[in-house]
Amino acid sequence: MSKLIKLNKKNVHLVEVVINRPERLNAMTKPMWIELGKVFKKLSKNKNLRCIIIRGEGGKSFSPGNDIGEFKKQRSSSKLAKSYGKFLHGTLGAIFDCPIPTIALIEGICVGGGLEIAGCCDIRICGKSSRFGVPIKRLGLTMAAKELEVLLKVTNYTTAMEILFEGRVFGADEALQKRLVNRVVNDEDVEKEAYKSAELICEGAPKVARWHKQFARNILKNGKVTEKINNLGYRCYDTKDFKIGYQSFLNKTKPKFKNK
Repeated sequence: MSKLIKLNKKNVHLVEVVINRPERLNAMTKPMWIELGKVFKKLSKNKNLRCIIIRGEGGKSFSPGNDIGEFKKQRSSSKLAKSYGKFLHGTLGAIFDCPIPTIALIEGICVGGGLEIAGCCDIRICGKSSRFGVPIKRLGLTMAAKELEVLLKVTNYTTAMEILFEGRVFGADEALQKRLVNRVVNDEDVEKEAYKSAELICEGAPKVARWHKQFARNILKNGKVTEKINNLGYRCYDTKDFKIGYQSFLNKTKPKFKNK
């Protein structure tokens, strides 16, 4: 684990992934993209995890995206950019495809590639002073198609085009209106709200949360409910956790799920 991507294990069910470059507002470099992808691929295999929180270090910025200073050596031609893109897109895919519920804890700046990282998460919670946007038109750059796919899944066509065409950086209330975030809270409450959400997720039956995520992603991908995914929806009845939850409901007690 590099010092630029930190992993804070809160307990056996919850882990925090931290983009740790506060002196540059957590701007991403190629090694950081690679490391972040490796972290999510590894976490995805952990059967005990129930939630992952991703955040930026320092409280001032989630991430402004790619470090522009890196472009001269890493992205100064289409050939270099395509090579760089393989790592970036691979990491976004690893976050999006992670079977574990994910929460983006957004403090401050969440722009460009930072917005793409957050967009790959299931839930996004930000503070009132957070800022969003994709101002790459100023650089004469396009958003790669695989990155645009993330934006389209979070919002819709007209909103995505507005964000890209205008290139504005806008506030949290507008981000909520555009469906870029789920919740806007006072800046001092962002961490508390994100962890409250994580706690609620961790209290539920783990297999159920993963199945819901699988169902939703499959429906979005296929544009319909396939017979296979519909049949998978009944497997919950054969789990021990269903028996625990059902009995707890009857007894009016809080269930303690075993992930079985």
